[in-house]
Amino acid sequence: MLNRLSRHCFCTATPRPWLFVGLGNPGDKYKGTRHNVGFELIDAFAESQGISMNTVHCKAIFGQGFVDEVPVIIAKPQTYMNLSGESTGPLAAYYKLPLNRVLVFHDDLDLPCGVLRLHHKGGHGSHNGLMPLWKRGLAY
Repeated sequence: MLNRLSRHCFCTATPRPWLFVGLGNPGDKYKGTRHNVGFELIDAFAESQGISMNTVHCKAIFGQGFVDEVPVIIAKPQTYMNLSGESTGPLAAYYKLPLNRVLVFHDDLDLPCGVLRLHHKGGHGSHNGLMPLWKRGLAY
């Protein structure tokens, strides 16, 4: 799954950064729940790429690294899911990233567990974690 995603995202001649954001809820209470699949994906990606997640900025734990010479910023907002825009919006703005360089990973109860869907366009679909991003212009 991560290899397929990497091929899709990193076939570019321009080494502009990507921002990968995994949505979830902070705290031990939510670890291992389906709602935190975004956090788990970011953790797995960070480990597979040797990226250390040891910095806090814009209400998120994040790390920076490279994948095939393309810079990536990976983040786990430390706000609750329905406030994720308070972290993701400022991170994208800080790094001056346009919408097409931001990928958001989240759970989707309309999909079977373990199924990944990549959307180029779409709405928030009543997902409480995507609504704040939509309102801040980070989703379309």
